[in-house]
Amino acid sequence: MTSQSSHLLPADREGTVAFDGMQTWYRITGDLDSGLVPLLVAHGGPGCTHDYLLRLTALAETERGGRPVIHYDQIGNGRSTHRRDADPSFWTVEFFIAELQNLLAGLGIADSYHLLGQSWGGMLGADFAVRRPAGLQRLVIADSPASSALWLEAAAGLRAELPPEINATLLEHEDAGTTDSPEYMAAMQVFYDRHVCRIVPNPAEVAATFAALEANPTVYHTMNGPSEFHMVGSLKTWTVVDRLPQIEVPTLLISGRYDEATLAAVQPFFDLIPDVRWRIFAESSHMPHVEETDRCLAVIASFLDGDEPDGSDPA
Repeated sequence: MTSQSSHLLPADREGTVAFDGMQTWYRITGDLDSGLVPLLVAHGGPGCTHDYLLRLTALAETERGGRPVIHYDQIGNGRSTHRRDADPSFWTVEFFIAELQNLLAGLGIADSYHLLGQSWGGMLGADFAVRRPAGLQRLVIADSPASSALWLEAAAGLRAELPPEINATLLEHEDAGTTDSPEYMAAMQVFYDRHVCRIVPNPAEVAATFAALEANPTVYHTMNGPSEFHMVGSLKTWTVVDRLPQIEVPTLLISGRYDEATLAAVQPFFDLIPDVRWRIFAESSHMPHVEETDRCLAVIASFLDGDEPDGSDPA
């Protein structure tokens, strides 16, 4: 596994784009005027931050194609506008798709771009891509389920493999509504160390995202729930399965062998997207870009350059 935080390149430009009285913060590694198709990176959560995906900045290095890489914090967290006071109905998939469209236009790249979404970002990216947006060239769906029902089935299966006393603690606090207790948090971490990031302690950029999520869990608790495996929020009924044949662009799927987004949860993407390939990383869980950085970046760079990923693993 890759444990060092190498290749986290500094931003060449940072700024914000106005959106409905709020601000979406972004950072760009590389030069948007280079003539190469930029990669926009959508983070997970909902309600996380861009930090844990910063290793993808290495795709802006010349040896990896030199393309511009754009990270952003979705509204509600990080350096973008926070809305702790918003009604729960404010936070919807449609809202975040509109924010994404607004950011593309504000950066002047809506005519030609690639999109990589990780976890919730991949769910968002798929829901965006089925609408056949103008300008989208290639799509990467990393560690994402095709529906929340599949995510919950995966979580149930993985929880059943936890030590009995750990699962008992989780169930006890979920039933009691005390998921903010130290006991629940400690039991939750056992799952996270197996299926979210297997590098323990987590690298600094991953820890930064978890710290930001803890500081403001508004979006996460509203749309997801108190943990990765206890989804009780508004995303609980989300699915893109029946719309996947509408995705027209070449698509790369990324999974970890120990991923909380299990292979069964990803399978509909592979079965139903017309032009798709799938790479499974044997030593990774939910963050192959962190756990097997060099191999993961090489696969992504090759795909964005129009080549088949070396060693692609159809499921």
